[in-house]
Amino acid sequence: MTDTPTSYFHRGGLEPLLGATIPAHFADVVERFPDHEAVVSVHQNRRLSYAQLARAIDLLARGLVGMGFNKGDRIAVWSTDNIEWLLLQMATARIGAVLVNINPAYRSREVAYALQRSEVQCLFVIPSFRTSDYISMLVELIPELKDGAPGQWKSKAFPALRHVIVYDPAAPDRTDRPQTGFLTWQEVLTAGDPVTEDKLREITALLDRDDPINIQYTSGTTGFPKAVVLTHHNILNNAYFAAQAMHFKETDRLAVPVPFYHCFGMVVANLMCLSVGACIIIPCEYFDARPVLQAVERERGTALHGVPTMFIAELEHPQFREFNLSTLRTGIMAGAPCPPALMKRVMEDMHCREILIGYGETESSPITHLTTRDDSLERRTETVGKNLPHQEVKVVDLATGQTVPRGHVGEICFRGYHVMVGYYGDEEATNKAIDGQGWLHSGDLGTMDADGYMRITGRLKEMIIRGGEKIFPREIEDYLFTHPKVSEVAVFGIPDEYYGEQVAAWIQLHSGETATEDEIREFCKGKIAHYKIPHYIWFVEEFPMTVTGKIQKFRMREIAMEKLQAKATQ
Repeated sequence: MTDTPTSYFHRGGLEPLLGATIPAHFADVVERFPDHEAVVSVHQNRRLSYAQLARAIDLLARGLVGMGFNKGDRIAVWSTDNIEWLLLQMATARIGAVLVNINPAYRSREVAYALQRSEVQCLFVIPSFRTSDYISMLVELIPELKDGAPGQWKSKAFPALRHVIVYDPAAPDRTDRPQTGFLTWQEVLTAGDPVTEDKLREITALLDRDDPINIQYTSGTTGFPKAVVLTHHNILNNAYFAAQAMHFKETDRLAVPVPFYHCFGMVVANLMCLSVGACIIIPCEYFDARPVLQAVERERGTALHGVPTMFIAELEHPQFREFNLSTLRTGIMAGAPCPPALMKRVMEDMHCREILIGYGETESSPITHLTTRDDSLERRTETVGKNLPHQEVKVVDLATGQTVPRGHVGEICFRGYHVMVGYYGDEEATNKAIDGQGWLHSGDLGTMDADGYMRITGRLKEMIIRGGEKIFPREIEDYLFTHPKVSEVAVFGIPDEYYGEQVAAWIQLHSGETATEDEIREFCKGKIAHYKIPHYIWFVEEFPMTVTGKIQKFRMREIAMEKLQAKATQ
């Protein structure tokens, strides 16, 4: 340890930071392990070696260049987990374009916001996901897609958008367009025919490690999600040092049931594997316990990531005992608190004896803390470990901003290579999140012990974390306010044994109006993501308020929990 008992931040770092861009580092890995398996997509029945993956990435990168995209342009992907998503992640990095991740659960209102906020110039999209018909939603948002020729139409609502490309993970060679204004994956690849390998190398050689490379959406302190801008340097080093903490090598094979659109999937899974030559196993396009267990057995996975609810679903699957998981040794559990009993079951029943607990946020690329395989069970369940190398963390007093002594509760702050560039197009919010000394204020409360281990004790933010998904109440409140019967609404989280938290809403109707819970939920369906739709709904006459007229959500939560407890004991 490098700090002293009188300095109340913990700092690590022995191995130097990587100084390369993502494509430069990846090229070195490919040269070392060309024949190693890089990715296996079980649900697509496809697998690629590192050499094959590199060729596929370059083919797509040339296509993007041929279509006129350059460094700094914003290319979005709205899709579930598949090889094409991974190709887009690496091909955009190859040419210096900024990949914009869009949650597959987003509906029309949310995707419109993401496209506008990030000034997206190109969108890759799959036809549909579960009950979400992406094509219909896009045609509704961009009616020009129905009549305009590809590359010729212009959208009034989305003036930056130039192309929408559809691809089908189940049929990658598909060439039919759903509407005249769309392009297909194959047409993008064909556009790269005039672009030589030498030209692609020239483009990559001009990239800088501090160039923005990714925009991810995260719930902020007000309203809609914010667009977090991350660089090559941010996410490559975060992925690499997470791999080092896991003792992860080219012989490892990671099953990835977490979504790629999230930092957990994109950085701490995909990029982590590619940074050391390990194999990415994609069990399914969206989480389903049985295919995950099947993939671990069939592909001899050595590691498994997930949020606690995923591990619970796997352990409690009726056929769990039928699967041979003996090849597993490690993984990362993050996104929500991990109960000690769950940790023990994962270590013993799933053979993940070296599994680590992780903590962080999108704004920090995302991992700031990890436990180690040598930590005691107590530390692996009651703390989130110590910060990764080359990162600083401190705990500050909420009122004064001064660093507090170890063991005292305060707001957790981060500084280092991993701190985001900022929020895209929102300088005010950026300045609120990152202070003048470069410290990123997490909004989380915690304590640090004498050895640098961090305990999370609460949140300054009102954010709800349901099954690893971060939900900001204001966004749901703003939408429910558009219901003609709703006069006042407050959304908050209720503790839940399975999801960690569930969304609850207190609703005050206009005088003389009546409504049902089902009516409110039906109003939400198809307009906001399914996990944001309130699980608990109470119609009330008034809200608990402070003397100054501010709503007391903590009191609502207490009353709601009392009601649920009373109902459970009846």
